[in-house]
Amino acid sequence: MTRFLLATASVHTTAAAADYLDGRLDADDEVVVLTVDEPGVPARDASDAVNVARSRLLPATVTVREREGDPAAAVRATLDETDADELLVGSRRGDPDAVPSGESDAALGSTTRALLGTVDVPVIVLPAPDL
Repeated sequence: MTRFLLATASVHTTAAAADYLDGRLDADDEVVVLTVDEPGVPARDASDAVNVARSRLLPATVTVREREGDPAAAVRATLDETDADELLVGSRRGDPDAVPSGESDAALGSTTRALLGTVDVPVIVLPAPDL
């Protein structure tokens, strides 16, 4: 059994996770989907991301954790609570419109930068959607 922690705030990140996990998941696996309520981010985005996870991450068991506050702190706390084997995060929030004009689509978001090299599990940085 493998336990994955998917930190997501968008359907784009969740879809990228589903693509990455396609063919890797068994019925014994679990995907913990973490959403973090942040000021300025519509709650509907997280809700839609959870719906995508529940429909695309079969045959694994999908559980959902909802938090408020700092996303990196929430991810670290959830890693501790769930004993996840692998962390999946988007390179940035996942909304193609969230990348400021002139920035590279390869730019990492603040949460991903805060987590890389600071957690004790492998971190998979999911690709940003095509812009």
